[in-house]
Amino acid sequence: MPLSIEEKKSIIAYRVQKADSVFIEASDNATMNHWNVVANRLYYAVFHMASALLIDKGFRSKTHNGVICLLGQEFATKGLLDKDEMRLVSRLQNMRHAGDYDDIADSTIIIVTAGCNQKPEESRLDLVHKNIEIYRQIMGEIAAREVEGILLIVSNPVDILTYVAWKFSGLPKHRVMGSGTVLDTARLKCMLGNELGVDARSVHAFIIGEHGDSELAVFSSANVSGIDLKDFYDMCQPDEYHEDTERIYDQVKDSAYKIIESKKATYFGVAMAVRRICECIMRNEHSILTVSGVVEGQYGASDMALSLPAIVGCHGLEQIIQIELDEKEEEQLQESIRVLEGVLDECM
Repeated sequence: MPLSIEEKKSIIAYRVQKADSVFIEASDNATMNHWNVVANRLYYAVFHMASALLIDKGFRSKTHNGVICLLGQEFATKGLLDKDEMRLVSRLQNMRHAGDYDDIADSTIIIVTAGCNQKPEESRLDLVHKNIEIYRQIMGEIAAREVEGILLIVSNPVDILTYVAWKFSGLPKHRVMGSGTVLDTARLKCMLGNELGVDARSVHAFIIGEHGDSELAVFSSANVSGIDLKDFYDMCQPDEYHEDTERIYDQVKDSAYKIIESKKATYFGVAMAVRRICECIMRNEHSILTVSGVVEGQYGASDMALSLPAIVGCHGLEQIIQIELDEKEEEQLQESIRVLEGVLDECM
């Protein structure tokens, strides 16, 4: 059944047959007008990046037409009034509107951005109780259908909600993943590259653990084109390694809070991360990304989701990679695991 306006949730789906992407969006804002201005930006940012990917990579043809599905009559009549949004949507050929979950059953990728907005004073984990209830309803609808695709969770706290989505959807573990620390890792690589004066694509480093306050940067195995990060610093900027890595790690961890304080929500950065994950799936790249996935004993953790390096391809999360950590990093990761376990014990 369509979600009610009283619950202030809307669902948006976008498909392109054999390269399908579906967006499920929700908000708890007091009015739909406010929702259109703030919360809806994440959907449009993700929508823009994904549609650009599909067009750029040649997934469009006369037989592969775009479809947009909007659930909730009030949103369907009001949500696309802004002229900039209309210009964005007009890029898709043969657009049509629909109104229930049946339209997403055969989609290849289902991207879920549903959830309450994170307020400036809130951590990602503060959102958990409200967003779990939203997910219970959405995943119940998905479980009632023979969904063929991959669930990609974007809502925060993403590791908790990835686990919740897996539990309530009934899908196998490899077909449920979260955006995890893909954006955090990209920021880390970009900042290190800027500091060292090298292309970020030559920097190899990860942010792992909870996508949130307890996440950690793995500097012990970080490298620049095969050269140990500390050795590269010694060649380029001697004596600055420890100061730079601590400062950059803090900047990466606090980035979302600063963005939320400035413009009330994050959307463009995470949209780029979602676009990258979708690209890996659609092109069957087998790339290694720090997505959130349900672990099976990695680092002693099980029956939970954690953001770790993983091979991502057309079948979803194909394999979690357990990288080597130094003693300090191992302690930090175990603390991150304890934080997530505590939330799950409280809420599930």
